[in-house]
Amino acid sequence: MAAKPQSNDPQTKSPGNITFGKAATQGQWGRAWEVDWFSLASVIFLLLFAPFIVYYFIMACDQYSCSLTAPLADIATGRARLSDIWAKTPPVTTKAAQIYVAWVTFQVLLYMLLPDFCHKFLPGYVGGVQEGAMTPAGIVNKYEINGLQAWLITHLLWFVNCYLLACFSPTVIFDNWIPLLWCANILGYAVSTFAMVKGYFFPTDARDCKFTGNFFYNYMMGVEFNPRIGKWFDFKLFFNGRPGIVAWTLINLSFAAKQQELYGHVTNSMVLVNVLQAIYVLDFFWNETWYLKTIDICHDHFGWYLGWGDCVWLPYLYTLQGLYLVYHPVQLPTRYSLGVLLLGLLGYYIFRMANHQKDLFRRTDGRCLIWGRKPKVIECSFTSADKQKHHSKLLVSGFWGVARHFNYTGDLMGSLAYCLACGGGHLLPYFYIIYMAVLLTHRCLRDEHRCASKYGRDWERYTAAVPYRLLPGIF
Repeated sequence: MAAKPQSNDPQTKSPGNITFGKAATQGQWGRAWEVDWFSLASVIFLLLFAPFIVYYFIMACDQYSCSLTAPLADIATGRARLSDIWAKTPPVTTKAAQIYVAWVTFQVLLYMLLPDFCHKFLPGYVGGVQEGAMTPAGIVNKYEINGLQAWLITHLLWFVNCYLLACFSPTVIFDNWIPLLWCANILGYAVSTFAMVKGYFFPTDARDCKFTGNFFYNYMMGVEFNPRIGKWFDFKLFFNGRPGIVAWTLINLSFAAKQQELYGHVTNSMVLVNVLQAIYVLDFFWNETWYLKTIDICHDHFGWYLGWGDCVWLPYLYTLQGLYLVYHPVQLPTRYSLGVLLLGLLGYYIFRMANHQKDLFRRTDGRCLIWGRKPKVIECSFTSADKQKHHSKLLVSGFWGVARHFNYTGDLMGSLAYCLACGGGHLLPYFYIIYMAVLLTHRCLRDEHRCASKYGRDWERYTAAVPYRLLPGIF
């Protein structure tokens, strides 16, 4: 499923020292070449149940005021049947289809036809044409980084409509939430299927494709590394950022507008959720160039996991807090709300500064200051499959000396703040922190398995110097 972008091990290395041949790439990038039974079972489970999970959560809010146990209790006691629940579920509508087609089309046009201008007047912002990381085939793709611009234009038009034009109601997203779910599923499955067919019959670069011989694994995890149409339309960059993450803040605004319509005011909990999640979204687009060096772009292939996940999982489950607050308008005590705000801001600070320290370390090859001091490093080496030896450095200063994945810790603190803003009345808004904890813990283990294989004894030296993964003294 779609996940927040995360970067890899805290290292710096010289790109010029690496040779990319087919033999050199099999153990270095992306997903597996062979599939064990556990991985296959996990893939089939997610393909079967992830869409149901999304539907269940949204249905629970629509029909059971966000209670996760009430639908099961009704079915178990015979008060309701599955067919009864399905009959009450709004179907796809012409209006929802028109809204969704217009939305995706508008984002495609902003992505393809409007070169970035924000980098020309925003100090510190890096936009315009940028290079990504080298692919396994040795290709360095170029990207038009204009996500911040797309977000600003989209939200400017939203507010102009709300306060001046009134072409549509600001509650339009909430009012069509379930019909839009079916539209998002159609796009998610369509783009995932198209990407797989493209990988088999007309890939952008056949050297960047992986085939396991298992249809389900190929479909979910993807065949092509960087599927593109033409020179600029990159599936990964567009679907990871535009339909879902640009919409994230619009969805929250629509939920806030619905709360205002229903109760005559917007609660401080809804304000907190909007503000804290907007900070994350703006951070994503401000650092979109940095995103080109994260796991999603550098390692993952494009399949159902990203295609459907970005179209459905992300916009529908990452916004559960705002949806919950429409049905349960929680007004938090002032001290509690300030505590939640501080937790969210502290988590964001750790997340951003940890990533900034590593990025600075990489860009300067370690010739920088971290927390006012020359960074401590562990010199290491690794041998690629073509038998060439390469040298690298692992950072053990700053946040990277506190824990090996302390950026994940900051991310989890922010995620917890979103959930705490909803109070303690229901489990549903806490799904997000549970999901992120499982996801990021798995990423920790996956990253470290890759690094242990890559660096060998040097990685053992690093883990001895920084013994904890996420929580100092605990884990």
